[in-house]
Amino acid sequence: MEMNQYKLADELDRIFDYLHKHPEVSWEETGTSTYIQSLVSRFDCKVKTYDDCAGIVVDIGKGAPVVALRADMDALWQEVHGTFQANHSCGHDAHMTIALGVFLTMMENGISETGTFRFIFQPAEEKGTGALKMVEKGVVDDVDFLYGMHLRPAEELANGQFAPAIQHGAARFIKGTIQGEDAHGARPHLNANAIQVGSEFFQHLNNIQVDPRIPYSVKMTAFEAGGNSSNIIPGSATFSLDLRAQNNDVMQQVNDRVDKIASMLGDYHQVAIHLETNADVAAAVLDDDARGMMEEAIMQQAGEAGTAPMITTTGGDDFHFYTLKRPSLKATMLAIGCDLRPGLHHPEMTFDRRMIPAAVSILTDVLTRTAKMYNRGEE
Repeated sequence: MEMNQYKLADELDRIFDYLHKHPEVSWEETGTSTYIQSLVSRFDCKVKTYDDCAGIVVDIGKGAPVVALRADMDALWQEVHGTFQANHSCGHDAHMTIALGVFLTMMENGISETGTFRFIFQPAEEKGTGALKMVEKGVVDDVDFLYGMHLRPAEELANGQFAPAIQHGAARFIKGTIQGEDAHGARPHLNANAIQVGSEFFQHLNNIQVDPRIPYSVKMTAFEAGGNSSNIIPGSATFSLDLRAQNNDVMQQVNDRVDKIASMLGDYHQVAIHLETNADVAAAVLDDDARGMMEEAIMQQAGEAGTAPMITTTGGDDFHFYTLKRPSLKATMLAIGCDLRPGLHHPEMTFDRRMIPAAVSILTDVLTRTAKMYNRGEE
């Protein structure tokens, strides 16, 4: 390892420590944004920020093609040691560190004259809406290739191995309400018991059937009805649903079944059941050209032993809205095997931080490799 790489590793440690200790939840990543701006502003680059969100876009180089790297910024809100707080248990602190490492490596080594390199620091991935905001801002309108990354759990990918694509599934999170009238405990005939309605909803969810060859699931993850008075039959309730499917078509089929269940139960019990989608994450739409170049970069930097095939996971990532909204965009995500335990979103998630510099090397390689090849028309 050369001396400048030692210096980079030290700086990456400092960057990660800061981001890990200063987590911010979706749409509130203002401090994170300020910190990233302070790092990149030391260099000759073009930085764009926005009044209505914490997203940052950093450009270096010039001309075509435009090759972009996206990192998500937000943390989760969860209970940690008995206290609810913002917490980076999904690895977004690592993703930002890696993207900044690629930026610093390029600035240290000199920027190739074969195109523009764009670094997209995106808010609100955990809400499933951050990518859509950045698409709305036009940040990928002129992008030819887009790369992302995600740490993978130990059971999915061995430590020190990297995969050129992640086949994420679709995820949809729905908040529901049952709106009726309360009744006296001695007069159950005067209302529809919201708990009973919820129980029937739960049972019907378990009876949803679509193509069994495509993985999918529907779960009720929260239900709240009633108060402190045990002699009141609650007429109203709130609940949450978690929908998963390995592709977008099956997700729509599952969602249609959920809508029909709500309509049927509302009519039968004479109550109003409202469903609202709080977050919606699309299944992956990956590009063979981008995946091929990512695989070449992994082979070059990690060797054959460090190269794994595409990862298929039921988890979701709003990264895939970029390609759904801009179908001409060529995109894929790097899967990073880093001994991540006990699992993603666990409040005490840990991983092998030595894989941060390794991922920086791979992503620096794929960005520069793509720019050179695409500049010559060798797609």
